[in-house]
Parts: sequence; structure tokens; C-alpha cells
Amino acid sequence: MLIVIASCLSGCDRITIDEENESIGIIGSADGPTVIYLGTPKSAHSKPEIVVERITCSSDKDGDGLNDSDDILEGARKDMENKPRYSDGYYDGGYPPDDIGVCTDVIWRAFKNAGYMLKDMVDEDIKNNLELYTRVDGKPDPNIDFRRVKNLCVFFDRYATRLTTEIIPGDIDNLKEWQAGDIVVFDDPMEHIAILSDIRNEDGIPLMIHNSGPHTQENDMLLFWNENLSPITAHYRFPPCDEISE
Repeated sequence: MLIVIASCLSGCDRITIDEENESIGIIGSADGPTVIYLGTPKSAHSKPEIVVERITCSSDKDGDGLNDSDDILEGARKDMENKPRYSDGYYDGGYPPDDIGVCTDVIWRAFKNAGYMLKDMVDEDIKNNLELYTRVDGKPDPNIDFRRVKNLCVFFDRYATRLTTEIIPGDIDNLKEWQAGDIVVFDDPMEHIAILSDIRNEDGIPLMIHNSGPHTQENDMLLFWNENLSPITAHYRFPPCDEISE
């Protein structure tokens, strides 16, 4: 696995992944290209499977018979299946074309699938609480504000349930807090945002659905990103609602 890093406009940093290589590396430094060897990925079948209870949300915003957690997950998977090319840009009206996206576009597209128009919600909250959104710097811009990671953090701090940022591999009680449809935010220097999958690795850690280049993917990067690129700074569940165990 080869990883290429580039910083981008929206706050989503680009990580291009070459999964054909067994080694994991990071390219890009102040002195020129470098590769940091981090070893060979673990086998996906070397340990007994850890079974973690599935918890979903009871609400169904769009009334389609699918709860919001599953709707958000489904929306993220639809974006993955569409394979929008990673391209950071500014668009009149705010929305990029369907075949283009960055990490924040996975989020609003997933929310739209559940009946939530995240752009409208963020724009309205910025309008009414401008002083809270320091990334806006007093100058709201509906064409880009909802696609910035820091703005989404302010919004989710206000309207989502905030959960643990600690990941303990193999610890079922801890892993129960990491559920499909949850939103995870990574801090600087490699700022990023992702949605958790209902698929877990051998340690019970969920995969994440995200776009860090070349397109939206579902892969086992949650712990790797946290330990090697940028720490997890926030973990949210939206909307706040009664939970149902499956």
C-alpha cells in the first residue's frame, strides 16, 4: 500500500492509496519525496472474529422504512459505488458535480440519502451563530462553508451526540461505541472526515468510508490514520436519538 499526501482547499487532505503494494508508505516532505516503510498489512483472517453488537438509530427522517444510521451508511456506500474523482474546487451553488468530491462531500451526500440537507442546515446555523464558526472569519460563503471540515465540527458539536475518540482493539465494550453511520474527524496535520462502515476488521475496528483520493473508498484506515497521520479529534452520531440494538 502506497500513500501520497497533499493538502487541499476544503480541509480534506488527500491520501492516494496504491493497494497493489504490500508495504505502506507516505510520500511528501519539505525536502522532497520520501517513502516511510511501516510494514506489511496484517492478514484479515489471522485471529478469531470479534463480534460487536450493532446499534442503530430509531429515527427515520425520510420515512423510507430504513433508520437514519442505515440510511447514512447507505448514502456513503452509494458515493463509494459512484467513485467520484478526488478534486478540490469551488463551485457556484456549492455542490460539486456527482463525479467529483472530497472527504466532506461523502458526508453531505450520505446525509442527503437519509433526508437531511446538510448544506442548508450548516448555512442556516452559520447565519444565526456566525461568531461560533471561526473558520468562516466573519464572511459566510454558502458555496464552500458546508464543505469545510472545521465548520462541520462546529455544527456537529452543537447538534450531534459526541462519543469517545479512543479506539481499543479487541475491547468489545469500547468497540460498541464505534457504530456504522458514525462520523469521525481527524485533526491537523492531515485533517479529514469519514463515515464508519458496518464491516469490521479482525480486531473489531470498523472500516471507514471516505474520500482521500483517488476516489471514495471503504477501507481499514481508522486506526492507521489515527496513529500515523492525524489523531481523531471528534466522533459523532447524528441525529441524537433513541438507540436500538440489533
